[in-house]
Amino acid sequence: MPGRAPPSAPVRRPRAGPALAVAVAAVIGIVCLPRGAWGAYGAVGAGLVATTLLLRVPLRTVLRRLLLVEPFVLGVAVLSLLQPHGGVVFASMLCKSTACLLVMILLAETTRFSELLGVARRLRLPAVLVTTLGLTHRYLFVLREESSRLRRARRSRTFAAGRRGAWRAAAGVIAQLFVRTTVRAERIYAAMLARGGS
Repeated sequence: MPGRAPPSAPVRRPRAGPALAVAVAAVIGIVCLPRGAWGAYGAVGAGLVATTLLLRVPLRTVLRRLLLVEPFVLGVAVLSLLQPHGGVVFASMLCKSTACLLVMILLAETTRFSELLGVARRLRLPAVLVTTLGLTHRYLFVLREESSRLRRARRSRTFAAGRRGAWRAAAGVIAQLFVRTTVRAERIYAAMLARGGS
């Protein structure tokens, strides 16, 4: 069909074990960079952009996820402005934290979480930790779907306009989501006990 954009290339998926090892080594290397090493920061950034293109990860997806967590980085880094030479410390912390986040985003975009859990089991990490991570990852999607349903239901029943009405509706959704999450957690725990869990 003329005018249709070509489909994006599929994301290249490296093996989970080597990908996790490279990501951990990259994060350690970035953290160990000296303060104010602007040339090294630039080289790391260029390397991460090249890796993103090589793995065919959409830049829009990477930037969107990076912007979601960047406020937390700014919140932590801004505290460094209170100490001597705070500007250099702030900029260095911001660059290194952003680069580390970008490494983890690339890992998450190119490696399935179930494969990472398999690597964790092979590394003999505690079974309780691995199971908890798996359940948390699985039920994050359930929680997101539940919140979407609650927001749609609230919008269909609420005709209040303005900022006050929006805040009241949001508070109602959060309260109902908390109640439903608690009930669901109790049911899951009861099911686990019925299957011999502890």
